[in-house]
Amino acid sequence: MPSMKEVVLAIKENHPLTSDVYRLVLAGKIDTMHPGQFVNLKIPGYYLRRPISICDANKNQLTLIYKVVGKGTDKLSKLHTEVNVLTSLGNGYNLTNAKKHNLLVGGGVGIPPLYFLAKELKRQKKDVTVILGFNKKNELFYVNEFKKLGVKVIVTTLDGSVGVKGLVTDAMKKLHYDYVYACGPIPMLKAVYTLAKVGEYSLEERMGCGFGACMGCTIKTEEGAKRVCKDGPVFLGKEIIW
Repeated sequence: MPSMKEVVLAIKENHPLTSDVYRLVLAGKIDTMHPGQFVNLKIPGYYLRRPISICDANKNQLTLIYKVVGKGTDKLSKLHTEVNVLTSLGNGYNLTNAKKHNLLVGGGVGIPPLYFLAKELKRQKKDVTVILGFNKKNELFYVNEFKKLGVKVIVTTLDGSVGVKGLVTDAMKKLHYDYVYACGPIPMLKAVYTLAKVGEYSLEERMGCGFGACMGCTIKTEEGAKRVCKDGPVFLGKEIIW
């Protein structure tokens, strides 16, 4: 995969999709990136960069979706000129592991990288079903964008306001699939793997540097300690010590 590069990209769009979820579209010369990788954004006035998964990318444009959760991301939501970006971070999903029937499972802001993945799997003419998990109706985003890719989309909400009532695993129990790609909170990923017993899982961990120097995002695996930012964020489910 391409090595890390620091670039300054123009902000083409930075608009809310929901009350606290924003789409950030950046323009400039973009190195080839892969589904499951992430970038690190430098926000003026803050020392630590913010890691954000890649929602979509081509050689001229990069699309990111992020949630405003604190002062740093709140300031990010108010930027409209340019931003400093570390690109091509982490190891993404392995598309060569895809089978005949592939299930993509995402929760909340774990959903965006699955859009890029679904797009690439469809390009390979793979069968793709996507489960998108939310708490309630007013949190939904990118449902129509997934549908436009030509994949089967199932929405779950905890309160039952849209789609299947309950967790993403409630929807999984009714489906046939050969392989799983997932991204979201650790409890969700653990529940998905417990049910599926197969697949690749993108972990969410706090990161200091984002490229393996600080060891702050280390997790336990069957092969010893690994860094989510450098060795992941995507891991085989069977190698994670849940």
